[in-house]
Amino acid sequence: MTTGPIHVLLFAAEPDRPAAVHEAYHAISRRLSGTPGMVGNTLLEKADGSGGFVVVSVWENLAAFQHWAAGPEHPDVTAPLRAYHDRSMPTSFGVYRIAAEYPG
Repeated sequence: MTTGPIHVLLFAAEPDRPAAVHEAYHAISRRLSGTPGMVGNTLLEKADGSGGFVVVSVWENLAAFQHWAAGPEHPDVTAPLRAYHDRSMPTSFGVYRIAAEYPG
């Protein structure tokens, strides 16, 4: 299914220097600004201060994300976060669509 928005989650970890993840996130976000199909992104940090992070990017649809991910700029643009991928997880990222939701 390629209709509707999708969320791409990237899991990162840097317990010794969490500011490095912040720096990498901001560098990537500046480069991604205006990318066709990308709605926006958010950096989440574990509230316990353990250095765990999740970058959540929202895309108009799966096709838009796949088009960008297959493009030549993808590896270079995302390189600043590559060193911080959370290696404790089976995979450092996932692509999700909303299956159900309720208003707050």
